[in-house]
Amino acid sequence: MFLTITTTGTPERPATDLGFLLHKHPEKAQTFSTSYGTAHVLYPEADAQRCTAALLLEVDAVALVRRGKGKGRGGAPDAALAQYVNDRPYAASSLLAVALSAVFSSAMRGVCNARPERAGQPLPLRVEVPALPARGGTDLVRKLFAPLGWTVTAEPVALDAEFPEWGDSRYVGLVLESETLTLAEALRHLYVLLPVLDDAKHYWVASDEVDKLLRAGEGWLPAHPEQKLITSRYLSRRWSLTREAMERLELVRLAEADDSEVEDIDNAVAAETEAEERPTPLAVRRREAIVDALRSSGAARVLDLGCGQGQLVQALLKDTRFTEIVGVDVSMRALTIAGRRLKLDRMGERQSSRVQLFQSSLAYTDNRLKGYDAAVLSEVVEHLDLPRLPALEYAVFGAARPRTVLVTTPNVEYNVRWETLPAGHVRHGDHRFEWTRAEFRDWAGKVAQRHGYDVEFVPVGPDDPEVGPPTQMAVFSVSTVKEEKAA
Repeated sequence: MFLTITTTGTPERPATDLGFLLHKHPEKAQTFSTSYGTAHVLYPEADAQRCTAALLLEVDAVALVRRGKGKGRGGAPDAALAQYVNDRPYAASSLLAVALSAVFSSAMRGVCNARPERAGQPLPLRVEVPALPARGGTDLVRKLFAPLGWTVTAEPVALDAEFPEWGDSRYVGLVLESETLTLAEALRHLYVLLPVLDDAKHYWVASDEVDKLLRAGEGWLPAHPEQKLITSRYLSRRWSLTREAMERLELVRLAEADDSEVEDIDNAVAAETEAEERPTPLAVRRREAIVDALRSSGAARVLDLGCGQGQLVQALLKDTRFTEIVGVDVSMRALTIAGRRLKLDRMGERQSSRVQLFQSSLAYTDNRLKGYDAAVLSEVVEHLDLPRLPALEYAVFGAARPRTVLVTTPNVEYNVRWETLPAGHVRHGDHRFEWTRAEFRDWAGKVAQRHGYDVEFVPVGPDDPEVGPPTQMAVFSVSTVKEEKAA
């Protein structure tokens, strides 16, 4: 990755002052270690009339892959291309932005003890980035940089110069020119907007990224016409972080309009009110819906089939009407974690008599599952391949046959409401499928008919008028009519 910053000067204000502002001497080539490679700072030219500083980042592709493993969405991007063959080592991205921040940290803050008066003065600047991913094309590049005072030249890079009919790639050669910005402002613009244009980050985006964005965006982001797009992309489309950042940016805008401090405006809203307005996580709503349905059914002895790490078992233990709770999972590791969560080794004798965990596969009948009042399959069916569903169906509804069965599963129609979920993707990498409301109702209706159950459907989470709720729940109850006929 390569980036150059050029300025011009006069005998009174030589261009070589750029070396003082960047805290890097023009006569030296300096090297800095980063988490993903080596950054070099050098000056191809340096005299009183013209000075150019170059940042060259050599990316260690192997380190990039190894450090990105296991981070899921928001970790190393474009991993599907291949482990070692992608554009990360060659095209400007969040890797270069992080290197800018690390190598030129003092310059980005506008600190220069040697030339303090120059740090706050606009400079004639020219920034060149030969290869910049631009998801949105040259139009978006101009929309992002032009409002900040830059003259923008963005030329698309052809996929292959030998085959012009193939068209342009998603990369541009970028040149930015300005005479009204300080060096610190220019660096902060690059730090935020390079990964925004790439629309990917090489590291997991956590809550501290909001603070980084607001620091780098101070003075320009609150009034930027593309503020929402910048904020969403910089935070990897994590809606909770984006919302937090947008709220804080609005406070900054209001404070500036009112000529007051952000703290004065923010204190007008009590902290308790903010906590009350925070939405309840979907996983919590799902557990609450399940517990309510179990209470309504009158169940006392409950199976949690596919109990995972034991969150539902833990919730059920808090209600004494559930006298026996059994957590079942095929994964011994999950059961071990569940045992730790429940603190089984320190649980009192009376409480421990109400709960047990054991390993079993839901694809096979298991006599230990017979005789219970209710069974819960919470976010389980979508983890099975469709051809294996009949085996689960028979094991639960045919062989174990509890009086009540609760099944929850994602509503795929609602996925369009998740800002961070790419179009066409399921919510979890291990989901084999996700059903629409009609598909789920069709499956549940056929299961109920085959095994003598009645079924009702309950929305879980906000019930969107267009796409329905995020989670759909089927409540199966043994049919009294069919039982009487059988008798």
